[in-house]
Amino acid sequence: MNYEDLIRMIADWGLDGLDCTVYWFPDTSNEFLASIRKAAFRNGVQIYNAGVRVQLCQPTPELQLSQYENIKKWVDVSDRLGASHMRVFGGPIPKDATERQAIAWAVEVLKRGAEYAGSRGITLGVEDDGGLTTAAGPTVEIVRQAASPWAGINADSGNLRVDGYAQFATMLPYATSVHLKGSIAGEDGKREKADWKRLVTMIGKSGYKGYVGLEYEDNDAAMEVPRLAADLRTLIRMVSA
Repeated sequence: MNYEDLIRMIADWGLDGLDCTVYWFPDTSNEFLASIRKAAFRNGVQIYNAGVRVQLCQPTPELQLSQYENIKKWVDVSDRLGASHMRVFGGPIPKDATERQAIAWAVEVLKRGAEYAGSRGITLGVEDDGGLTTAAGPTVEIVRQAASPWAGINADSGNLRVDGYAQFATMLPYATSVHLKGSIAGEDGKREKADWKRLVTMIGKSGYKGYVGLEYEDNDAAMEVPRLAADLRTLIRMVSA
């Protein structure tokens, strides 16, 4: 299956958009990106988000500059795709560094990256996904300290390690994109089936009005995604009414 196949499937399932993992593209030539953008337009699918391999937490000016250049590269790719949001990651905390130091380093890269992204009309969303951004607290702090209108959080309900509902709620005021998964961490850290009605209600009450993405990680996407997407769409309409 290629990306054009995926776009057609999304259209057939009645979905509105695609959160696109651009680091899996075979290339980033103008010809390839134009073909994907054309396929999305012809099928009525918005490529609204691009996932890139950016790790904000870098301990030296040289490494910070390297990640800033990486952000610029992928912002330009996202721009050519027509995506208005790009999700980035905190990355691991370097050995012997404190969380406070790691946050400061990540803030430096995010501030510079968001300034460049904003010049293209693209928002950067820091995803809670391992390393420095395993939990809501440091993820929020990075975005809060960056203090950019072009930086927010790509809030993922399924990536939190403990007390998933409470931590997800902490991120929602800063959310610029949202992922929902089929499972979530309970208060004790054990995985349990996610209560999507509870999560969607939280999203609605927070005032968030952007895309809610279904991130499916099991093995039967062709059968399960249409059913899950229909359930999610019904819940969102209930909350939005």
